[in-house]
Amino acid sequence: MGSLLLAVIYLIFISLGLPDSLLGSGWPKMQEAFGVPSSYAGYVSMTISFMTVISALLSPKMIRRFHTKWIVIVSIFLTVLGLLGFSVSGSYWMLFLFVVPYGLGAGAIDASVNHYVANHYPGSVMNFLHCFYGVGAVISPYIMALALSRARWNEEYRWTAYVQMGILLICIMSLPLWAKSEDASAEKEIKDSAGIRETLAVPGVILTLVAFFSYCSGEATCFLWTPSYFAGTKAGLSDGLIASFGSLIFGGLMLGRLISGFISDRLGDRLLIWAGIALELLGIIMVSLPVSHYIMAAVGFVMIGTGMGPVYPAIQHMAPANFGRKYSAAAIGLQMASAYVGSTFMPMVFGILQQHTGIGIMPLYLLVFALLNIGMLEIAYRKIDGKEREA
Repeated sequence: MGSLLLAVIYLIFISLGLPDSLLGSGWPKMQEAFGVPSSYAGYVSMTISFMTVISALLSPKMIRRFHTKWIVIVSIFLTVLGLLGFSVSGSYWMLFLFVVPYGLGAGAIDASVNHYVANHYPGSVMNFLHCFYGVGAVISPYIMALALSRARWNEEYRWTAYVQMGILLICIMSLPLWAKSEDASAEKEIKDSAGIRETLAVPGVILTLVAFFSYCSGEATCFLWTPSYFAGTKAGLSDGLIASFGSLIFGGLMLGRLISGFISDRLGDRLLIWAGIALELLGIIMVSLPVSHYIMAAVGFVMIGTGMGPVYPAIQHMAPANFGRKYSAAAIGLQMASAYVGSTFMPMVFGILQQHTGIGIMPLYLLVFALLNIGMLEIAYRKIDGKEREA
């Protein structure tokens, strides 16, 4: 039964990844359809992320009150509503009616399942889990490319909603598996877990929040603007090819987390983070090279995604060990809220910035956040190690 439940959890993260690359892949055509500037994608992305921040901050309270399985089912239902709403939007302003369920659903799934896996499974499972997020995210740009070649961008949102409905049905059917996996002592620990204010006082927590902000600032910028980067810097590319470039960063994330799943228990989370960010920096250098053909930049974005791959799951998986199980639910919720603040504002900031400087500045923008990410993590872990030595 445990392996069946794990398969369902992996499927849940495929559903989490499916909607995330839609906006970036479809925006060049959505922008034309709505007749708005390219930077307006940032406002939609910002609003989705803002709703996700709210649900992440509420997640410690929800985890204490409801079982993970019910949070997952309600959240997937909300994302289905959001996707169907996007599919029928005929004007730009209509998108903002449906970002509420779209964002709330994603944040609640992310926080609750990450907490569940961090407290019940080894690091390899956490990396494989986020690899399956990449599976969902890498599929949808290709569905968008198919929709653009045979129909319109609206169809991609509708088709993705149908896939989510199927996953929701499987989750409902899997409810008995969750019941059989429950542990009475673990459930009591969850009920007694600390709140947000108490957790913020734990050494290292705030620094990891800054690191998460930096990580997701770079990641979300890639999610949203990678196709536009190719459209703005490489000439002669078709709409379908430009849309498919939205899968590069997601494919890299999936590859990085797949590899990490096999080696994480042997190398440890911290070493994985160092190796990942080193590869990310190499990818940024490749993207910045002044080469007219798109292949070099495409390989660079895959490397950026591969390097980013182990960072998110490794930080999440270390939360119970670094801060204690009592604080892990609130720490993970806070980390995700901080991450989504980066997702909310920084792609929009880049959108405004690139209107004045040109989209070619994107590699430098990513470099700043990669360095800030590793810097904050190193300071945080030294504080944690110092506290352990004092104890």
